[in-house]
Amino acid sequence: MTLWSGRFTQTLDETAWALNTSLPVDQRMAIQDVDGSIAWADAIRKAGILSDEEHASISPGLDAVRKEFASGQFVFAPADEDIHTAVERRLTELIGPVAGKLHTGRSRNDQVATDFRLWMLQAIRELNSAFNVLQSALIEQAEAALPHPGPSPKGRGEPIVMPGYTHMQRAQPILLAHWWLSHSWPLQRDVERLNDLAKRVSVMPLGSGALAGVPFDVDRVALAESLGFAEVSQNSLDAVSDRDFAAEYLFCATMIGIHLSKLAEQIVLFTSAEFGFFELSDAFSTGSSLMPQKKNPDVFELTRGKAGMLLGLLTGLLATLKGLPSTYDKDLQEDKAPVFQATDTLLATLPVIAGALRSITVKAERMRNAIDSSMLATDLADYLVEKGVPFRKAHELAGKSVRVAGEEKVSLEKLSLEAYQAIGGVFEADVYQVFDPMRSIEKRNAVGGTSLQSVKMQLAEIKRLMSVEKP
Repeated sequence: MTLWSGRFTQTLDETAWALNTSLPVDQRMAIQDVDGSIAWADAIRKAGILSDEEHASISPGLDAVRKEFASGQFVFAPADEDIHTAVERRLTELIGPVAGKLHTGRSRNDQVATDFRLWMLQAIRELNSAFNVLQSALIEQAEAALPHPGPSPKGRGEPIVMPGYTHMQRAQPILLAHWWLSHSWPLQRDVERLNDLAKRVSVMPLGSGALAGVPFDVDRVALAESLGFAEVSQNSLDAVSDRDFAAEYLFCATMIGIHLSKLAEQIVLFTSAEFGFFELSDAFSTGSSLMPQKKNPDVFELTRGKAGMLLGLLTGLLATLKGLPSTYDKDLQEDKAPVFQATDTLLATLPVIAGALRSITVKAERMRNAIDSSMLATDLADYLVEKGVPFRKAHELAGKSVRVAGEEKVSLEKLSLEAYQAIGGVFEADVYQVFDPMRSIEKRNAVGGTSLQSVKMQLAEIKRLMSVEKP
């Protein structure tokens, strides 16, 4: 018997049943469904729908069902159409016909929307914990790339420097710590987006009924507080159809995937023989079935691939939502699977990437040797600016210097003073001070720059934000 069988004289066709049932997906919200039912039972008791005696039977019965789910002992029946049907069927087995009063004033429409929101609030908390582990790994690497005076194994008087890139061409020298942190800030924005989304998820639809609202004197505000929601929905038609939160959650998941993909792409490049800036731990690498020498960054390549899958989940749900009329339609049964898949993907990926990053070996000398004086051409222009040359002219003279050095097959710091002065009389003997990568780095001391002081400020700020951003 289904919850709606009274209207029909025939049972649902088996193939139609298989298409219609949502239990394989929504059973994941079992605990949330029972919690919502426990709160609803108390609300309709206060509204005079349940007697104290009836409530004293229903509430312990639901507690028993919850314990069965929590322990993995709950047994589903072939006739369970969805998680709501399963809970009510089992409750009836435990306490008898009085279980049929539980659904008074409630619809599966507002029930599933409530379950979904409760589930998502928990998922956001879990994602925040996983993010914290990954951000901590990036911060640890950034700190390891800074000076560590003393006799310890990490003792080092100078920060690790590396080439910075634009258009995948060597651009300017930067601190490696600055590069690590450049991947932590996008993740911080992801955390902030998720926590901001939590405010919109924390709106309770329960009490909206199928579409028109509950006809009994249910205190929805008190009901929301008992379930941990911050607000109640203000329009019952909107409440049962609103899946903005699911689309926004998938957008957040997609942005996370994109940020992880960008990081993964650079790790793949920087661990290649052509760059050789990093070496992955064997514990986070795989080999080739044919070529014995291979050490493949598969976990990072998989991360790139999963970003595309997350994007597909988002566009799929948006396509489902775009043509729906107001209130509930069965199309909305397709809302949970992509959200669950996206969550599982991120919770599986984030700790692996964190572990892989923590175990990376940094090749500091290789990075330093990849910096050449041509990367200081902007500093050469700035040198001229400090001598009063307009920047556009300074840029032109620095460009000519690069060209002449190339023609003479020497680096900029080896170009003779006579050659510099032939390019522009404003060049003096102090021009060669320009070609010190650390000098270039330390001059970029504004907030957000790559100087040692600025990077230390970044570290302090992102640690502060991590400590205050809670779900």
